[in-house]
Amino acid sequence: MPNSRRSTVDRRAVLKSIAAVSAAGAMWSCRSDPNKPEPETAHVPAPEKPRNPWFSISLAQWSLHRALQSGALDHLDFPRTVVQDYGIDAVEYVNTFFTNKSDSAYNAELRRRCDDLGVTSVLIMCDGEGDLGDPDEGRRIRAVENHRKWLDAAKQLGCHSIRVNAKSAGSFEEQQRLAADGLRRLCELGDGYGLNVIVENHGGLSSNGEWLSSVMRLVGHPRVGTLPDFGNFYEYDRYQGVTDLMPFARGVSAKSYDFDAATGDETRIDYRRMLRIVHDSGYRGRVGIEYEGSEISEHDGIMATRRLLERIRQEMLT
Repeated sequence: MPNSRRSTVDRRAVLKSIAAVSAAGAMWSCRSDPNKPEPETAHVPAPEKPRNPWFSISLAQWSLHRALQSGALDHLDFPRTVVQDYGIDAVEYVNTFFTNKSDSAYNAELRRRCDDLGVTSVLIMCDGEGDLGDPDEGRRIRAVENHRKWLDAAKQLGCHSIRVNAKSAGSFEEQQRLAADGLRRLCELGDGYGLNVIVENHGGLSSNGEWLSSVMRLVGHPRVGTLPDFGNFYEYDRYQGVTDLMPFARGVSAKSYDFDAATGDETRIDYRRMLRIVHDSGYRGRVGIEYEGSEISEHDGIMATRRLLERIRQEMLT
């Protein structure tokens, strides 16, 4: 286990410091385009406590993938960064950033840091573990088994779900059947952990809302669900896609790319329309920020997404 470079965190001191953190001094505050107007990120606001909020905000680790891949941010320091730099109290992990993928002591240290900070671990996004809809039954079963270590980690961290992919091959109907078989097997494995298995629209036929919602019905297991992503629909209408997937949603991924400097609105996605779809579905839970743009820094993109979510949430409450 890597040596911790900090003493035990005084949670109250950390939370008290959130409102005073200056984004200007943050490690990732440099903008890729110095000629583009700076967004208003002078201070990180404290976590908002809106009146009767219908969703709360989490931060997907992929939003900081450049910092993590470059080594500027260590995976174990992710929870502290989320609290101190962004004023957010819940995290969504990506499995490829776990240095020791099946090391219980490593995960115990990560859990301790989250607990010290009052951070909730929501889910682990799992990639690279084989195709759950592989046409070869042996490879399909191995893909299911490959996810066991992430169920172990998610249970240890206190997550409610692992996010998986439904990749397959064959015709539209064949892929539905194969993906449903792999997902059902994984849900049965998840039963022993008390964890959900949720699928993101993440390429291939999974980015077709009609296909993925049909797979959910074919699986027919109480632990299966979806993680609708605002941005991953490609040739399928994104608003129809989110509408298709919300009846099965156990989480929501607020993908963002770039923002209008004058209004603060996302330039590719109508966030008001999206959040209205989410709200009207009856969903009440976490909405995870997943900034994936390159026009502004990761820090500024996360903060711009947070402000937009909070502003629209407040508009919908009044």
